[in-house]
Amino acid sequence: MSSNLKTIDITHENIKQEKQNWVKRDPLSRSQRPHERFISPYELTRDEMASALAAKTISPSLVSSVLAFIELILIFLSGKICLVFFGFEAQQSLTYASISFFSILLLYMICGQVLSIYSLHIVRDTPQQFMRMILSWLTAFGILYLVAKMFPNLNVFNDQWKAVWFLSVLFIISCLRLMVGKLVQQWTSDGLLERRAVIIGGGKEAEELISKLEGQKNNDIRICGIFDDRTDERSPQNVAGYPKLGTIPELLDFARSARLDMLIVSLPLTAGGRVREMLKKLWVLPVDIRLSAHSNKLAVGNQNYAYIGTMPFVKLADRPITGWRFIKKRLFDFVLSAFFLVLFLPLMLITALAIKLDSRGPVFFCQKRHGFNNEVINVWKFRSMYHDQRDEAAQVVVTKGDARVTRVGAFIRKTSLDELPQLWNVLKGELSLVGPRPHAVHAHLKNQPWNDVVDGYFARHRVKPGVTGWAQIHGLRGEIDNAEKIKKRTNYDLYYIENWSLSFDLYILAMTPFKLLDTKNAY
Repeated sequence: MSSNLKTIDITHENIKQEKQNWVKRDPLSRSQRPHERFISPYELTRDEMASALAAKTISPSLVSSVLAFIELILIFLSGKICLVFFGFEAQQSLTYASISFFSILLLYMICGQVLSIYSLHIVRDTPQQFMRMILSWLTAFGILYLVAKMFPNLNVFNDQWKAVWFLSVLFIISCLRLMVGKLVQQWTSDGLLERRAVIIGGGKEAEELISKLEGQKNNDIRICGIFDDRTDERSPQNVAGYPKLGTIPELLDFARSARLDMLIVSLPLTAGGRVREMLKKLWVLPVDIRLSAHSNKLAVGNQNYAYIGTMPFVKLADRPITGWRFIKKRLFDFVLSAFFLVLFLPLMLITALAIKLDSRGPVFFCQKRHGFNNEVINVWKFRSMYHDQRDEAAQVVVTKGDARVTRVGAFIRKTSLDELPQLWNVLKGELSLVGPRPHAVHAHLKNQPWNDVVDGYFARHRVKPGVTGWAQIHGLRGEIDNAEKIKKRTNYDLYYIENWSLSFDLYILAMTPFKLLDTKNAY
């Protein structure tokens, strides 16, 4: 063992503690890299590392989005409160006041985006974030002040109100920023706020990439290992202290067990064919995929670049529905699922009573299905089969006139009333109201799993599954008895993922009741 590596006592308790230290490692600290924290014959195996990384983290983009939202709300509320005490200078229409409020919020948001005041690497740097936040507020307020001076008819506020609002916003936002900065530091120290990444490709390119990443100030990337199909001297078992964990097929399994955020490709451009082949396999994962632009010296449009600190990377694939989009979709799901649960409660009680009177057994039926990133979730439905003939693993597809289905079960399956309990899954955050339908874990066609039937099938799981979806309103519901049906469903699901918007969700929800009238494939 090299003398510059930290050694530890090889005991069961010591090994256990070192593993816990690795899991909680602060990614910003170079002194706690894996090879310095845990060097022994009992290093983490690939499965152990995947298990250690299975714990949820806090999305940096989510923190940035929530911070921006809270700041805008506080600016708006502070202005309204100041109006109560200082009022208007003139008695013009409140329309001018509203325009002023929303204009300054828009200006501050634009300035904030330009100066990156919501990026966590700026939030971690207290002097930087305060300087940029003050500059953003000064610019937004200054523009509004100049417009008011140039057009006196629009100047509905007195100077005292302007001064108080300006100073109060500075005070409130400064306090918020101090608090958030402390929280971010604590979450980072606890390993909750980091972007987990693996390097694809070994050798000198990977070593140089790791060295530059670790040299970035306020770097939040936590390198979890290296994957490479090469087995010769170009891809050693250890690069810059990080272990080679396996091949690309093994990365797919690893990424579904661990909660990864990013795949970083460090292969040279001379391996373009290999990169394309890897992307065909890896694009199904709900992660960002980046190509190192620094080592390849690429010259592409700025819109195709993503930066980690000052390091440029080319965007090969983005995880769908993140940041603000994720918040909007989750709020949409939560509010509407709660509303629908209350609205349909009488209907659900009647359905439950009918099931109980029709046959013996529980009212509800729970089935394991694939959720986001292939995670197995328990999906709730009203029981539609005889209890002693239930098929929790979905080994046998329900067909027309299936003897296992009860009289009430046949009706609720045709009308999709059996799906109503899934609103509880939506409320819990396991499902969305709209998304690719969750299929049973053991779903198959002629003894062939659906992911073997359709190339890229698992790409459906890059977002949460839904109670209804784009495929369902195109008549693709019910029995799947041939490969063409599952291929069509997958194509519609992938289109939905790539083109998601709240208006798209609303349209699908609005069309769903009409499409339920078509029951030819529902039995």
